[in-house]
Formats: sequence, C-alpha cells, structure tokens
Amino acid sequence: VKEWRETAEGLSGLPEIAKSLLSAFPEDRIFAFYGDLGAGKTTFIKELAGQLGVEKGVSSPTFAIINEYFNGKESLFHFDFYRIRDVQEALQIGAEDYFYSGNYCFIEWAEKIEPLLPAGTVNIKINILSETKREFIVTK
Repeated sequence: VKEWRETAEGLSGLPEIAKSLLSAFPEDRIFAFYGDLGAGKTTFIKELAGQLGVEKGVSSPTFAIINEYFNGKESLFHFDFYRIRDVQEALQIGAEDYFYSGNYCFIEWAEKIEPLLPAGTVNIKINILSETKREFIVTK
C-alpha cells in the first residue's frame, strides 16, 4: 500500500499537489475521490485535468453524472455519483466500460459505487481542515 499526505492552503497549493499525484501514479488511470460536500473534489479534478492538458470546460457532472474532456490526445472521464441511487444505476450508464477503457477516470462520490472500482484504484480523501485549508490523503 502506497500512501502520502499533502496539505493545501487555498487554491495556490493545488497545482503542486496535482503534479505530485500524477507523477506518483504515472501508470494509473482510475482515481476515486472521497470528501464531504464542499471539500473541493471538483476543484481538484479541474486542476488534474488541466495538468493533463485539458484547457477548458471542466465542471461538475452532478446532473449529467459523467463529463468527457479531451486533451488533444485522449478522452478523460469525470464522474459524479452523488445523485445515483445504487450500483445498478452506475452499471446501466456503463461505468465499468469507462473504468476499463484505459482512459483517465476521476470519480466523485466513489463510495456509492465501490464494488465497481477496479483493483488498484488510487483513492484520494480530501479533508476540510478549515475554510481555506485541505488535507489530501492518497492511498493505493
């Protein structure tokens, strides 16, 4: 098990944490995000997508459940499972096909679909330490 922790004060620390995460897990494509509402999951995923070359259009897929972004070379998929009722609903939208596509998948509210997550998923827990400070605990 690989684990590391980082703390960010405001948005200024996010680029460095995103770079660290991507370089620590260069072969991984499935990233599961955990954290309370307002923890900054979407904001951090926006930073990760930017680091991977996505220039615009990154937003929460709360109502669509999945957004697809393109970085000029490949598609990246961003999921928000907050609104799904159960694992069956995620299966119906083809979540597993995305997870095994070889493309980056960033998954918000991953706890709702944990049985579907592939072995070796990188887990990112974002804890709110204060209004502007976040702790990132990454495990695999």
